[in-house]
Amino acid sequence: MRAHEAGALHGELGTRGPAWLRTPEDVNALVPHLWARTVARRPDGALTVGGCDVRDLARDYGTPVYVLDESDLRARCQEFRAAFPDEDVYYAGKAFLCRAVVRIIAEEGLFLDVCTGGELAVALAAGMPAERIGFHGNNKSMGELTRAVEAGVGRIIVDSDTEIDRLSALARERGVRPRVLLRVTVGVEAHTHEFIATAHEDQKFGFSLASGAAIGAALRILDEDALELRGLHSHIGSQIFDASGFEVSARRVLALQAQIRDARGVELPELDLGGGFGIAYTTQDDPATPADLAKRLRKIVDGECAAERLAVPRLSVEPGRAVVGPAVFTLYEVGTVKDVDGIRGYVSVDGGMSDNIRTALYDASYSATLASRASSARPMLARVVGKHCESGDIVVKDEFLPDDVQPGDLLAVPGTGAYCRSMASNYNHVPRPPVVAVRDGVARVIVRRETEDDLLALDVG
Repeated sequence: MRAHEAGALHGELGTRGPAWLRTPEDVNALVPHLWARTVARRPDGALTVGGCDVRDLARDYGTPVYVLDESDLRARCQEFRAAFPDEDVYYAGKAFLCRAVVRIIAEEGLFLDVCTGGELAVALAAGMPAERIGFHGNNKSMGELTRAVEAGVGRIIVDSDTEIDRLSALARERGVRPRVLLRVTVGVEAHTHEFIATAHEDQKFGFSLASGAAIGAALRILDEDALELRGLHSHIGSQIFDASGFEVSARRVLALQAQIRDARGVELPELDLGGGFGIAYTTQDDPATPADLAKRLRKIVDGECAAERLAVPRLSVEPGRAVVGPAVFTLYEVGTVKDVDGIRGYVSVDGGMSDNIRTALYDASYSATLASRASSARPMLARVVGKHCESGDIVVKDEFLPDDVQPGDLLAVPGTGAYCRSMASNYNHVPRPPVVAVRDGVARVIVRRETEDDLLALDVG
């Protein structure tokens, strides 16, 4: 059964936890689909990843630390590339972007989506060919558009009439004709959290299909001819497990494609159905494989094109979370443990909402395990919390940990590759953790730990 992080995860209190959470027979057992592929336990119970002992990583790089399994990340890139051999796979850089990740996804044959000038700067600094970059964003500044045009970005996803004005003026001034996709709001509400569902009508992204804004914008671009309209784009949300939303989205977008053909005699050659493919954060999540996703999406597009008598456009997809999310876990050190009136144990770690805001922001669920040793103690319902001055500073709402967990133990939280480091903050003036990549027994820092000196350097008052 498929379930979603926006569900009723606080439904049951007390020592049982939520309905989906089961007391484990072995509190040391790892659930394989929650973890990067090279994660395993040593005979003494300590976790290893990429041939590295987590105790050594904690000693050498400190905690908290995001640990990236490079072999796992590359394997996920390869799986998407193999599943979509005749389509374009754009890694959604907003999930997590740094120069090392850009180089990895480029080496594995993926394209790259960025959505700000800062992300574009990272991509270009890492050597990503500009023609393999797509530029998203609902409020691109003139400076950002200028840089994208000057760099030769492969496609710009236009999101508003104002952006069409800006980009058209820039194109005429520079004597170029940028390739664009039109972002369409198709009125599909994905089965996910309200704040990460992006294709219902009442939101900031794209041109509304229902109001006629989308067809108007498409015909305007074709008539004015300053921009090269390559296709249509739709993104219905994030952490999605049900393909039915994509089916409705594709049907509506391709119906618009047919309207454009009928009005101007032009069949647009590209179609981007976005990303948002879900991953497993807990045992309740059951994500599809890239091969299964490709099969479903291809069938949907082929069927809808046949119904509209359209040539099948070149399809592109934008996985971000599904590529990098499972490849990373966050390693923490336990600071304090409290038993709260027999309800649950509160296990405080040396990070929190500054390195993972998703629990507080999206009501997201995570898992955790004791990482530095094995335990023969009985399972205890626990809540893993951070060090920040907020009662909502929760990392893992409900998890069974051994009831002998103690200060100095290491905990690992899987599935933190997406939207954790990229949404990290300096709340309470806490420096952000480093990202350490591991592979074949070798660890390397790819994003260094911030320091208090870094924070003070920005404080010029």
